[in-house]
Formats: sequence, structure tokens, C-alpha cells
Amino acid sequence: MNSSELQNIKNRYNVIGRSSELDQAINVAIQVAPTDLSVLITGESGVGKEIIPRIIHDNSARKHKKFFAINCGSIPEGTIDSELFGHEKGAFTDAHGERDGYFATANGGTLFLDEVGELPLATQARLLRVLETGEYIRVGSSQVRKTDVRIVAATNVNLHNAIKERRFREDLYYRLNTIPIKMPPLRERGEDVVLLFRKFAVDISEKYGMPAIQLTDDAKQLLMQYSWPGNIRQLKNLTEQISIITKERVITRDILLQYITPDEQQSGLVLANPTGPHTFENERGIIYKLLFDLKNDVASLKQMINDSKKQTASTEKLRSEAVPLGGNLLDQGFPTTITMDGTPQGDIQYRITTSPHTNDNHMEITPAEVVEEAPLSMRDSEKKQIIQALERCHGKRRQAAEQLGISERTLYRKIKEYAIEV
Repeated sequence: MNSSELQNIKNRYNVIGRSSELDQAINVAIQVAPTDLSVLITGESGVGKEIIPRIIHDNSARKHKKFFAINCGSIPEGTIDSELFGHEKGAFTDAHGERDGYFATANGGTLFLDEVGELPLATQARLLRVLETGEYIRVGSSQVRKTDVRIVAATNVNLHNAIKERRFREDLYYRLNTIPIKMPPLRERGEDVVLLFRKFAVDISEKYGMPAIQLTDDAKQLLMQYSWPGNIRQLKNLTEQISIITKERVITRDILLQYITPDEQQSGLVLANPTGPHTFENERGIIYKLLFDLKNDVASLKQMINDSKKQTASTEKLRSEAVPLGGNLLDQGFPTTITMDGTPQGDIQYRITTSPHTNDNHMEITPAEVVEEAPLSMRDSEKKQIIQALERCHGKRRQAAEQLGISERTLYRKIKEYAIEV
């Protein structure tokens, strides 16, 4: 494709930029469009991956059929199979009738599966079958159905790591990755940052009827040196903020530093070439686990303090009092042991001893020993908290997830992992 044809494509889809990596991504999209091959688009969040599927669909033989863009990460794990493949009446709670999924509705067209790396493993197996045979089964049905759908997928997750961690099927990865397209991050696109800033500034000026802001040379250099972790989305937000808040229409480096703080600038400037796209899924999991463990530790400490106070008070009371008993228990003439209810941290056992010299209606009770139960494991503790939260919320999973401080999808996964009945 020559430069004029490429520029026409950019103008049609409002693509701004001259970097060779961006041009290469568009070229591959145009070349693969007439085929039915699966395409996997990779790149960081905010780089504009959603443009490529539209280019592929509009330049294919399916352009007059339906195009659906589906964010796989926004659909709860419990309903995503129904959304994609449909369901039968009574297949699950609230399934009051039959429903076609996206694969039936988009028959003959194109499905764009964004954030495909977030799909549950069971759904990945269903998707693999559709890609290989064009066959799928509705939830709650045994009837095999056929569909003819072109799949274009995108992800900001490092799927190689996800495969090693058994979060993504290797066979599905190779099936989706027939034609790979990589969208470059903004920090690797050089002067495209300035061009995009100018485009966003003109858009905001036309929308609100104000003069467009302009950059000085030193401000342009700062923009091109910054790493842009949020990519194009972050640049657009920054341009809008400066356009609305700043009275000056010529933006210098000093003005720009008011929006890119020195600390942020220091961490954001690219000092070395990155080894690969940065992903945040592992960091989120670590943070959630640390917070959950901290919550358990605080609760255990409070429980231990309360148990200690209760046990001390019970011991002192039993030492100073005699307990009246009825019946013929004291006539047996041998030691008897009873257990005072305690807490999960441990129970105190008390020994009741009688002798012929004691009063027939009283006995002496002394502490025998402290029986410590083994502390709950982390899995047992987590399972117990989930069960308690579900009981408090009367089985409503969304409310239980909010109380536990985790996502509803994570709660679904934990319920399945621990085989909790709801």
C-alpha cells in the first residue's frame, strides 16, 4: 500500500501519526482484511487497539454484516458464556426465556473480543471450539449450533506469562495469534505525541469556542521525553485539562510541569528501552492478597485479646466459687471433666474433683489444662470469611464482594475454588 492510500485510511478512521510502527500495524490490517484469518492485537492500555478491528471489518467481504465489539473483562464470569453463546430457558436463575448470544447474532459478521486475556478458562475452551469448527452449544442445551464469525481479539495482558501461570490456554493463543498485530506505545512514536496534542487541542477549542493552546519547543521536548503510561488516553485528558484550566494559550515547559509533576516526570521519563509491555494484573493480585492477609491478621489479633480476657475472667470466677449440682453426680466418687465453651483460639478444660469429705451439694473446680486448637490455614480463613459474608448478605454475591473488598468476578472464582454452596 503506497503512502497516499495509507493516508486515506488514516483520514477515514481519524488516525493521527507518522511512526513506522503505526504504519506497519495499519498495513497488516489492510492486507489481512480480505481473509477470514483470526487476528490478535497486542499493546498497552490506551494505545488505540480498537481502531484495527474496525479497519479489518470495513475492508473485508463481511463489511455489510454486523460488527460487535465486546469487552470480555467487563462481563461477570457467571454470565459471560450466556452473553457469547446464548442460553436455553431455565438454564440458570432468571433465565426466563431463550436468548441468542453474540456468536448467533453476529453470524456472517465480525466479533471484536477486547481484553480476551480476561476470559475464564471454561469460556476459553468454548471459544477454541468455535474457532476450530464453527460450532457452539448454548448454556443449558445439548444441541450443537453453527456460526460463521470472524474473530479479532485484543489484549494488554502478557499472554506468554498468562500461559505459564495457567491462566490462558496455549492452544487458544496460537489459534487467535494467526496474524499478530502490535500497536506501539505512545512513548515510542516520537513526534506523534506533538501531533496528537495539537489534534486534541483543536478539538477542544472547536467544542467550547476558545482559542486552541500551542506548545513551545521546550514543552514539545518534554512531551516527547515523557513515558505516557496511560498512552493516548492520558495525553487526551492532559490536553483537555490544560485547555480548560490554563488562561495562557501558549504552553511553556514550566506550565506543562504544573500538570506533569516533577515526581511523576522523574518516574515517567524513559531512561532505558523497556523489555516488554508492562502489565498490572500480577500487581493487583499481590495487593489484594496483602490487604486480605492484613485484614485476617487484625481480626485474629482482636480475637486473641478477647479470648484471653474471657479465659482469665472465667478462671478467676471458677476458682473463687463453688458450683451447686443436683442429682447423684457427686456420689460416684471419681474425677469428672467438663469443657467450658471457648473460641476458635482454644478451650479451657476444668476438672471436677469430689471426695467423701466435701459437702454433698458442692464441688471444687480447678483449671486442668488449656487445649489449643490448630490455627486456621490461610485458605480456611479466607473460605470462612467468604461464607460469613454470603450469609450476612443472604447469598447476594455483589454485596458480599463489596464487603470483602474484592471484585465480583474474584468472588465467583473463590466460590468455585472452595466449592461453597450458595
